[in-house]
Amino acid sequence: MSQQEIGTLSPSALLDVLEELTALVENAKPVFMSSDVRLDRQTLTGLVDELRHGLPSAVERADDALRDARTELEDARRQGEEVLAAARQRALELVEHEQVVAQATARAADIVAEAEREAQTLRSNADKYCDGRLESFEQDLEGLMGQVRAGRARLAERLGPEVGRLRWEQVRQPDWPEDRED
Repeated sequence: MSQQEIGTLSPSALLDVLEELTALVENAKPVFMSSDVRLDRQTLTGLVDELRHGLPSAVERADDALRDARTELEDARRQGEEVLAAARQRALELVEHEQVVAQATARAADIVAEAEREAQTLRSNADKYCDGRLESFEQDLEGLMGQVRAGRARLAERLGPEVGRLRWEQVRQPDWPEDRED
């Protein structure tokens, strides 16, 4: 691999190199009467070089990804705090609105109660006025009844005791001058 290809290894390519290293060690020929193994130096150093050159860029990309993730997390946290602050503000506004509505409702109830008291007072005063007027009419009618009785009594004196109450049938038709036949 060229130096440029080595510097741009992806995370999966780095894992492939590690797997090749593991396979190289596992498949190596053992040294007689020892736990040591024989490895191809050139293959081993080539794989180590790939890791050496690819690992920093992978770590750098991982750091960049981590930094980006932290930035996104901070942005999300900040947005969450803004949403929470807006929600708290809206909740306060709703509570204030609810308090205004409650105060308005209480005030309306007070106004209705005062209007009902005032209406009751007006009805009572109107009833008292009407009763006073009716009493006055009753007194006037009693006075008129007294006058009618006195007038009838005077008429009864003039007509005498033998004359009872006249009926229309008993009243004679008067002779009017234009009705006479001469």
